[in-house]
Amino acid sequence: MITLHADGSVSVKDDGRGTDTRVDEHGQVVKKPVMATKDLRFFDLPEAERLPDGHPRRGMSVVAALSEWLIHTNRRLNASWSQRYEHGVPVTDLVPVEADGTTGTCVHFLADEALRSRWSLTANDLARWSEHWPDLTAHLDDQRDGADRSRP
Repeated sequence: MITLHADGSVSVKDDGRGTDTRVDEHGQVVKKPVMATKDLRFFDLPEAERLPDGHPRRGMSVVAALSEWLIHTNRRLNASWSQRYEHGVPVTDLVPVEADGTTGTCVHFLADEALRSRWSLTANDLARWSEHWPDLTAHLDDQRDGADRSRP
């Protein structure tokens, strides 16, 4: 589910297993650093698989770095948590989130002002981009003023 919020932020939520988390030798929950560390599988490797639209893959750290803020909420069977980033840097520790019976990841972010002022995201943009992934079903909830409210 992709939600375009009235404040200009965007959230992308899936119903997968959630981001990998583990308990370290001290009993502390640690997560895979997907938001603040570049994904070495995709950076600086000319042979790295490209996205279906031909663009290079860069990982979630790029979204975090290009956002004023980003909140990564992770729901797994054994625990749920959230963490806030500002311009790609974690500004909170993992904060426990009450279980709601679901699993998956939600990334809620506000793109940097320079990006928002250059380009306004439209429902048609999202529909066109999702066509590149034939096995993906994307639902859009546009909560901005005067917008179509919800559609697949």
